[in-house]
Amino acid sequence: MFEIEQLQLSIGKQAIVKDLSLSLFPGELNVIIGPNGTGKTTLLRSLFGELSSDKGEIRFQGKRLSDQRLTHWQQHFGYMPQNTQLDLDLTVLEVVVLGRLASLGMRLHDEDLTAALSALADLGIVHLADRPVYSLSGGQRQLVLFAQVLLRTPKIMLLDEPVSALDLQHQMQLMEHLHQQTKANNWISIVVLHDLNLAAQFADKLIVLANQTLQAFGTPSEVLNSELIHTLYNVPVDIHHGSDGTPFIRTIRSNAGQLASVPH
Repeated sequence: MFEIEQLQLSIGKQAIVKDLSLSLFPGELNVIIGPNGTGKTTLLRSLFGELSSDKGEIRFQGKRLSDQRLTHWQQHFGYMPQNTQLDLDLTVLEVVVLGRLASLGMRLHDEDLTAALSALADLGIVHLADRPVYSLSGGQRQLVLFAQVLLRTPKIMLLDEPVSALDLQHQMQLMEHLHQQTKANNWISIVVLHDLNLAAQFADKLIVLANQTLQAFGTPSEVLNSELIHTLYNVPVDIHHGSDGTPFIRTIRSNAGQLASVPH
């Protein structure tokens, strides 16, 4: 279990997150949603150990981040930040193999290459294996870095807007692969997304952040409603549900150029 207890985070003198407590479980994909500037990226960086907290505790399998050497703590994580800039004179295959940097010796083993090629194939980009990584589009770089993270065999996945540069097909492909692998490997996956419908379709649990606090935590069906979304984003919406109960959010335009009242 991954536990966050009474966590408080600040940037300079500005409080970003206050008194956040969560318990996250293996085999579940958790998606963080919320307006811009509400601490989603800051939270991921803190969980990874890049940012220290003002107060509170972060624990994994009963062990506290504050009691662990950072390198030991981070070896449990597959972390993919927002920035996908790769000014490296390396091929795509070489970048993916670096996902196993901690275990690579003086010699590259066939099993490492096979695993890297398999990860690329699963994401539909094995044809890019010999391409220089600096020549790729932003979306292609996101897929390459996701493949690299997969090779780390993590226990916890932290992905910050991993589909922001991807077209619709590759958004679905990445999220489906993440969902399947989370279940198959019993990962604890924590992902920041802005697309509420994508979050509703793939999340086991939604973590809703706004106004420095946790606004809601639960399944998409439990959490997503028109009142909450209007409060978070100041946009009126309708909520529909698919045959499986998955909520679908439809935004409503205002003919008068002003935001309409919350629909009931």
